[in-house]
Amino acid sequence: MKNLKWKVVFVLAVLLGAIYVALTKPINLGLDLKGGTHLVLQIDTEKALETEALNAARDIKKRLESEDIPVLNLKREGKKVEIELLTEDSVKKAVEIIKEDYGSMFNIKVSGKKIELFLKPSYVSKEVDRLAEQALETIRNRIDQLGVAEPVIVRNGKDRIIVELPGVKDPERAKKVIGKVANLEFKEVVDVARSPEELVGKLGGTIPQGSSLLVEPSPTGPKFYLIKDGKREEVKVSSLEELVKKFGGRVPEDKQVLIQEIKDKNGKVVGYNFFIVKREPILTGAYLKDAYPSRDELGMPAVSFILNSEGARIFEEYTAKHIGTRLAIVLDNKVQSAPVIRSQIGARGQISGQFSYQEARDLSIVLRAGALPAPVKIVEETTVGPSLGKESVEKGIKAGVAGLVIVMLFMMVYYKTAGVIADVALLMNVILLWALMALIGATLTLPGIAGFILTIGMAVDANVIIFERIKEELRKGRNLFPSVEAGFSRAWGTILDANITTLIAAAVLFQFGTGPIKGFAVTLSLGILTSMFTAVFVTKVLLDLLVRYKPSLLRI
Repeated sequence: MKNLKWKVVFVLAVLLGAIYVALTKPINLGLDLKGGTHLVLQIDTEKALETEALNAARDIKKRLESEDIPVLNLKREGKKVEIELLTEDSVKKAVEIIKEDYGSMFNIKVSGKKIELFLKPSYVSKEVDRLAEQALETIRNRIDQLGVAEPVIVRNGKDRIIVELPGVKDPERAKKVIGKVANLEFKEVVDVARSPEELVGKLGGTIPQGSSLLVEPSPTGPKFYLIKDGKREEVKVSSLEELVKKFGGRVPEDKQVLIQEIKDKNGKVVGYNFFIVKREPILTGAYLKDAYPSRDELGMPAVSFILNSEGARIFEEYTAKHIGTRLAIVLDNKVQSAPVIRSQIGARGQISGQFSYQEARDLSIVLRAGALPAPVKIVEETTVGPSLGKESVEKGIKAGVAGLVIVMLFMMVYYKTAGVIADVALLMNVILLWALMALIGATLTLPGIAGFILTIGMAVDANVIIFERIKEELRKGRNLFPSVEAGFSRAWGTILDANITTLIAAAVLFQFGTGPIKGFAVTLSLGILTSMFTAVFVTKVLLDLLVRYKPSLLRI
């Protein structure tokens, strides 16, 4: 008797606590219920690793040449780098230097005068993890500056990031801000060409006699055409260096060719300039302290920036020595502007480049947040409007209420008084599940509502098993109290097995699912726990009360 009273007190305390939480703490709604954008981003770690390998190879070349070890040729194929020396005699010393400086990065293979460098698997694994973490932090900073309320930004696997932006009004703008690499560099201009023909000529190449080389804008970038005898043939190349090489020219190792888009007043690309610049940047975006939208001297939108103290010192020294020369301001390997240095420049500067004010504002955001360590691409995208989300909520609530009412009516009709007790436990289960989701900050999605409704059926499923076992005991001629005890005892194993297997399935869905599927798994898992409590413990307490005080009312 004493134990029963304490059980009643415990059930009431749990119920009152759940009601308080449900009324005071709102539950989080998923994107499919309140509207927003769901993105899955793939980080191009392969490209980043290839770039790292090439940069390391260039540094190795400089180091070897500083040690009087001439390098005849340097080339990269994916993540493999091949260094060809002038003589075999210097190979041993070169390998020692490479091991000393880059032993943790490369495996080394020697073949005659050639040294092949392969990125170590251990280095690749650590670097992929670092790239993903850095990309995650950068994207989080950008989204924070966009002002999106309660975004979800999490890693998914080794090289994917899931981004959920609830209530975002301009998903296209958000995607541009999130996906822009924003690698800012300041580079010294060596020469400028106004046409591809001029570029090829400046780098030692020649166009076939009687032919001309033209460039035309396209949605994917510049396309080059060789014109001869009124016929035009596309010159398919993947880079400007390849274009120059195709016509017998060569870009020096310490130089690179960058493009500048020329736009009309509507922002449409109508032509290009080609800049030959020094490969080594004077400054990068790492020295940036702040960036903000502004106007240039012509009143056009621009981005003003402030460098940190170290960046300001480097910039002052460089500009003081290079008055009268051009400085290319490069963003993601495209020249935004290339002003002539008129005087010494300190910590402040400006980037102009035919922006709209919105583009200038967004560029300021990505520059402040920092560059992505590797390119990212959107591999999955879902956008739900707020009106569709509201409609989903309304339909979900209607479905949940309808399911609850139908199940409760069935239990009352079929199991009479015991069915009413099961219904009371079922209502408590709904309150507990809602409160638990609110308490742990779980997100309710449309599949989550399906899990909610499924939980209602599963909760009474346990009661059905228990009541059928009690009926069997009563048919054997046993009294009411021992029949109830035996019914619960016999049903417990079956109920436990069924719920554990369902919980395992939910755990698998949570581990390997994404977005809404995880929402279903969370709701289902929590529902299993609450239904076990209400269907077994709460129902038992209520039945014990009825058996002890009003056994004549119990009908099964």
